[in-house]
Parts: sequence; structure tokens; C-alpha cells
Amino acid sequence: MRYFIRAVKYFIYFTVLFIVIMAILVLTGAAEGDISTMFRGGYSALWKIAVIFAVISAIYPSVGFIRKEVLISGSWQENKDIIRDFMSGRGYVPESEDTGTMSFRKTGMSRFSRMFEDRIVLTAKPGGLDMEGMRKDVLRLAMGLESRFRREEQS
Repeated sequence: MRYFIRAVKYFIYFTVLFIVIMAILVLTGAAEGDISTMFRGGYSALWKIAVIFAVISAIYPSVGFIRKEVLISGSWQENKDIIRDFMSGRGYVPESEDTGTMSFRKTGMSRFSRMFEDRIVLTAKPGGLDMEGMRKDVLRLAMGLESRFRREEQS
């Protein structure tokens, strides 16, 4: 269900972005305001554009969200405070905490630009943890967290 909701959100996002770009082009005089002259094929081109947006929206959640293993030493109980500090330093606030699981959300306007798909979920596992969320955030945060724990071990 979450995958379907993400796909619908991306479809709406692409459609709104398209409308805004077309409105800017019309307002600046770069394009005519008539859809039949704006696109080759006129109104039938809108259906083709909608299909392209639907296909991209259906595929993107499968490549835009990942789960990554983060290798850190120590137990979950020992590391929870360090993880909380690290995440708050990156603009994330705790959303929920359960036995072996922590969930964080981004703060500020970046939540809106990410269509409120900014949740990072950390799950304890032997030898580290699993991090799940948007690909770019997970990769950036996983590298930073591993680096932070390496520095902790060295000092």
C-alpha cells in the first residue's frame, strides 16, 4: 500500500510541476496559451504526457527508496544516544522508538519538497543496523554514521 501511495504522490508532483512550468512559459510569452498549438498533437498529447508521468511514478518508488546495512560496533542500547545526536545534527527529529527500532523525520520545509516521504527507519541487527528510507538520504546518513562510530572507536 505504501508503494502505491508513493506512486500516486509522485504522479501528482510531476503533474503539478508540469503545470507550473507550462504556466510560466505562457506568462512569459515563450508559449501560446492554447493547448492545441502548444503541443504537437494538441490535446491528445496531454494523455501521452500523463501516461509517461504514470509510468515514471510507478517505477520511481522501487529505485528511490532502499534499505542499507550500517556496520557499527556496540549494542543497540549503547548506541541509541549517539544515533539520536547524529540524526538531530542532520536535521532529523525522533518520530517513534520501539524495542530495536527508531524512526526519524526531517524538520522544516524540506519535508514539503520531499512530499512528506522523509522518514528514516533504523532497525537493530547483530553487528550494526538496517537503515531504510529515500536512497540519497540513506546513503549519505549511513556513510556519516559509520564514520562517526569509527571516530568514536579511535578516541
